[in-house]
Amino acid sequence: MHVQEWLETVPAVAVYALVGVVIGLESLGIPLPGEIILVSSALLASQHGDIDPVVLGASATAGAIIGDSIGYAIGRKGGRPLLAWLGKKFPKHFSEGHIATAERSFEKWGMWAVFFGRFVALLRIFAGPLAGVLRMPYWKFAIANVFGGILWAGGTTAVIYYVGIVAESWLKRFSWLGLVAAVLVGVTSMLVLKRKAKKAQPVAAAE
Repeated sequence: MHVQEWLETVPAVAVYALVGVVIGLESLGIPLPGEIILVSSALLASQHGDIDPVVLGASATAGAIIGDSIGYAIGRKGGRPLLAWLGKKFPKHFSEGHIATAERSFEKWGMWAVFFGRFVALLRIFAGPLAGVLRMPYWKFAIANVFGGILWAGGTTAVIYYVGIVAESWLKRFSWLGLVAAVLVGVTSMLVLKRKAKKAQPVAAAE
């Protein structure tokens, strides 16, 4: 919510640029919240006419494809010493365990790891650099990169945009029903939790 509130304060051009740059840097190998920025921007586009979802999706797609391509080039040139350096700089994301998991995925699935890696946060960061380090033929990488980037970035933008429109329209028509439902769910949850807590008390006392 904080991301979306901040995005509302900047012009549409800045939103397009921000989405493209953040997703590009994430695809390049820098751990950034690209998916959060994209989802927040798509929701914002569904609520404000100033942001064009087509341009937004195109910006996200371009950032994903270009970032992955740069990551591939860096990985091919830097080799395994690059992964060791990234492990020191970003131990949480580029630990030996994460690298080993990504390598197994590449060995098993090849170019499909690049394609489907778009939809997995960990592989999305690794895909470009690791494909370069493992010397995947560029034509295979390029095909998976382009189609994966279009499907992930463009598809995510389209789905979130239309979900936002439908949700907003539904809430406008049935806002009072939504309020009643929310209250009922809240009260029911509270009662269930209280009941479970009462049942757990004798067990805890016995232990």
